Amino acid sequence: MTSRKKAKVQWIFAPDIKRKIESLCQHPDFSHIKTPSVHCFRSTGSKARAYARIWGLPRIFKLALNTESHYCLEVISEKFEPLNQKDQCKVLIHELLHIPKTFSGSLLPHRTGSFHLSTQKVNQIYQSIKEKPKKPLFRKLKLSF
Repeated sequence: MTSRKKAKVQWIFAPDIKRKIESLCQHPDFSHIKTPSVHCFRSTGSKARAYARIWGLPRIFKLALNTESHYCLEVISEKFEPLNQKDQCKVLIHELLHIPKTFSGSLLPHRTGSFHLSTQKVNQIYQSIKEKPKKPLFRKLKLSF
């Protein structure tokens, strides 16, 4: 029996991802997102198959800590960084779609009775962002999505 050494996941703040999130949240589909309460991280050492993950703060912790809702958006460096800018943008859009309109700290699954997080929805939002590059925030941040 061989023992496997567990990889240690490390997280660091990702201000570049935060700027991209702030820019994306100018889109009407994300107007409910309070960007100061979305914290962005880049992780290394994860064995996850995902490109990125979003974490919500459960209600019990909000009550215990007497705080508002917060979300942590984690991009998994080994998977996310090799993607081109277009695909990185789509991954971030996908993760933002998990945040409910109530901004309650909970997360929307890929499918519920009234919600379906699909590639088509991600592509639709991406196209509408690409068609409106004249917004001052997009030029100001010089994003290359």
